[in-house]
Amino acid sequence: MAQVAVNPDEEVVLGEEVGHVRVITLNQPRRLNVISFEVVELLARLLEKWEKDDNAELILIKGSGRAFSAGGDLKMFYDGRMSKDPSLEVVYRMYWLCYHIHTYKKTQVFATPEASIGFHTDCGFSYILSHLPGHLGEFLGLTGARLNGAELVSAGLATHIVPSEKLPELQSRLMSLNSGDEHAVKSAIEEFSTSVEIDEQSVLNKKAIIDECFAKDSVEEILISSEAEASEEGNAWIAPFLKGLKRSSPTALKITLQSIREGRKQTLAESMKKEFRITMNILRTVISGDVYEGIRAVTIDKDNAPKWDPPTIDAVEAEKIEQVFQPFEEDLELKIPTGDEFRWHGKYEDSPYAASK
Repeated sequence: MAQVAVNPDEEVVLGEEVGHVRVITLNQPRRLNVISFEVVELLARLLEKWEKDDNAELILIKGSGRAFSAGGDLKMFYDGRMSKDPSLEVVYRMYWLCYHIHTYKKTQVFATPEASIGFHTDCGFSYILSHLPGHLGEFLGLTGARLNGAELVSAGLATHIVPSEKLPELQSRLMSLNSGDEHAVKSAIEEFSTSVEIDEQSVLNKKAIIDECFAKDSVEEILISSEAEASEEGNAWIAPFLKGLKRSSPTALKITLQSIREGRKQTLAESMKKEFRITMNILRTVISGDVYEGIRAVTIDKDNAPKWDPPTIDAVEAEKIEQVFQPFEEDLELKIPTGDEFRWHGKYEDSPYAASK
């Protein structure tokens, strides 16, 4: 077994090459394997190397602990909030990497325990959520509702459920295949998968009400409709989701709704470019500093009492929301790897954000 020495001192990412199989292990379980600048850099280099390697057929990506967070190092962004361009390089690299993974040319298998942090639906999720049945995407994006394994599969957000205790055995089986053949990989995963049965009380069984409420044109109307439904007998399940809506950043809610709605009419590439602009503008506090107030309340002071600016939905101006969606100058836009000539890591180094390192 050959191990790629990507960073012998820190070893935040481990890379292994075994026959035609390549394994990436995120190796910071005590930090929830947070996707930091260093992790993004190492992931990008390994994935690019193996995508060009004819001997690499199957890529396995996992965490060394039971959880990982794809939302980035929140404290890093918070600490850099006073700089002119906070953490621009890691944001650019993260979006570049996400699109690379979405369009990767080799068979991939991810072990992904649930994670939930963020300030809008980023890294392709305005596209993914917008293509879920009905208005489930708006419901998930606005309420922050979590789905369990069976619900993820039923909603089309995952393909299989494999109990955590079976993952080591599944990894061994996949590596023994020594192949990227999709049918063989799928068959091996199904051997270790459990059946998908959603609970009777699952939100996925509340589709009619979700569609009724979350099809509305605005966040204000969604709140009004949700409150009306919550007052009906048998609809107590709505209360915690409604509570989540009401305690969220009004600005972030409006950005999220518009982003998901636009995602329905966009390609994945267009959605990623849009989300990159939104993320950069949010970090630059173009219209609000809510992202830093949210990080402070949850991870710094941990008082869970953010003071949003503005504090109410009706105080959020539509013109300001539009500001975070506006295109950048061409040389500052996200240059996603749409073809081989733009795919490899060297092209990223030509970006203006790399120069700010």
